[in-house]
Amino acid sequence: MARDPLDSIQQALAGVPEQRRRRLRTFRPGPAATLLPVDAGPLRRPLLDLASNDYLGLSAHPSLKAAAMAAIGSEGVGSGGSRLVSGTRPSHVRLEAALAQWLGRERVLLFPSGFQANLAAVLALADRHSEVIADRLIHHSLLVGIQASGARLRRFRHNDRSDLRRLLERGARSEPDRRQLVVSESLFSMEGTSPDLAGIAATCREFGALLLVDEAHALGLLGPGGRGLAWGLAGVSLVSGTFGKAFGAGGAFLAADGPLGPWLLQSSGAFRYTTALAPPLAAAALAALELLQADPGQGEALMRRARRWRDGLEDAGWRRPPGEGPILPLHVGDDALALDLQGHLEQAGLLGVAIRPPTVPAGTARLRLVLRRDLPHGSLDRLLQALAAWPHAPASASAPAP
Repeated sequence: MARDPLDSIQQALAGVPEQRRRRLRTFRPGPAATLLPVDAGPLRRPLLDLASNDYLGLSAHPSLKAAAMAAIGSEGVGSGGSRLVSGTRPSHVRLEAALAQWLGRERVLLFPSGFQANLAAVLALADRHSEVIADRLIHHSLLVGIQASGARLRRFRHNDRSDLRRLLERGARSEPDRRQLVVSESLFSMEGTSPDLAGIAATCREFGALLLVDEAHALGLLGPGGRGLAWGLAGVSLVSGTFGKAFGAGGAFLAADGPLGPWLLQSSGAFRYTTALAPPLAAAALAALELLQADPGQGEALMRRARRWRDGLEDAGWRRPPGEGPILPLHVGDDALALDLQGHLEQAGLLGVAIRPPTVPAGTARLRLVLRRDLPHGSLDRLLQALAAWPHAPASASAPAP
């Protein structure tokens, strides 16, 4: 009898520890930055959302809903084809033009997802004759793109410009004709940290290296008017961004100058061989961009709140979450402890999700807390009181005075 070809997969699945198993949950958005667990049975109750990437609370904004509904009425729900066949719609053209102007780039191309855009970005800039030098903590989608390109991969210490310089120097000295591509992010989704992007761009210019920056978590929040940390920097070859976070919609884009825009259009299989972004999502993203342009200080207000939360956590005895943005990781180290803390907060009506390997390195499990602009007053006090009641809280942690 032939061996079951799925035996090895079954064995690998059985080898996943219980504390690292992933499970799907269903939520329905509620009022005042809450999510309602649909699958929690009769005990379900709204949870304060400290987990999603809806940083500005725009996913339920009336302007985005109206724009999406209008696009459905005029362009339909789906696009029905790839952009190069029959799938380009007026909403795509308007969004690409508006983004290009806002970001100061010559060309923007839309993609159905951020994962897809990152694949396209790496494959446009690197091949098997290239060397990619990437921050050690870049997103999985970028790593998959590097693997697919066949390029040689070197990794520099997280946000360490001196280590990047060391690798660039070594590559330039040993193989001066090999193309070098540097890959980083402007706001790392699990760390909450940002690099010295201006310094990295200057180092890339010095060595003639290309630079790809993933701005998925920064756009709408960081940089002048929320344009991201790569805005206005010379030496940034390609910018990747998404609409599923601060923009409150869905889909993604790449923004380029010079020959890279036409090169993507001519060469990118990730763009050519996929059904175009749904018109309602493109229209909603454009409505979000218009809201950002009308009120460019939204991101700055959220950053001020993030600083207050970091101060509050530190004053209560917790290690200060790194970075300046709205992502505040609470490191606990052990996978089971992270899950226990998630469950403890949920009992207090707060949703914060445990992040475990392989998403983060072994031994660095954490609770990833995320701020939203529309969190109600008193949310920080609720969190600190719940954290102080956790049996495994740091000995110095305490709740705020009533």
